[in-house]
Amino acid sequence: MNCTTSAQYFHLLRRQALDVTARPLVVMTPKGLLRLKQASSSIDDLADGEFQQVIDDASADRVRVTRLVLCQGKIYYDIVGHEDRPRATSVAVARIEQLYPFPVEQAAALVHGYPNLREVVWAQEEPQNMGAWRPIRHRLEEAKPEGVPLLYVGRPWRASPSEGYPTAHLREQDRIVRAALAPSALSWLAS
Repeated sequence: MNCTTSAQYFHLLRRQALDVTARPLVVMTPKGLLRLKQASSSIDDLADGEFQQVIDDASADRVRVTRLVLCQGKIYYDIVGHEDRPRATSVAVARIEQLYPFPVEQAAALVHGYPNLREVVWAQEEPQNMGAWRPIRHRLEEAKPEGVPLLYVGRPWRASPSEGYPTAHLREQDRIVRAALAPSALSWLAS
């Protein structure tokens, strides 16, 4: 699991505690996400909500969207809070909160809810050989409509998960977010 709001954590832990057949629970998150104001939840979210395996982009105009960016965790806030986001009106950003067991039906319903999709993008800040991309790629392929390409946006394969320098990390993070919001990821992948 990689929850993006405090209400999601609350409902996830409650679900886990109440399920007598529950599997071991692995929760991943950076400490920065726990302190992020945008990740906080209202009392109503805590009292009336429930755990959502997939969270759609509530602000997206489904008919105008041609690119769906799927992500998890902190990078979601980097994408929706980026300076290029207001200009990216044909881009929707959705979150996959549960990685295993992968919510194939919910992901397929989400993707098929956008009638004019031209591409589905998985964005992550981890290198391509780390993070969720490799274990869930085949599930995303199953969920997307036929003929719509599935693209990866993130760091290339690396031996180390970090950039090594804070400035290099911020520059690379900005490149990833811009690539996720770009009109066509194919031009970013070629570079």
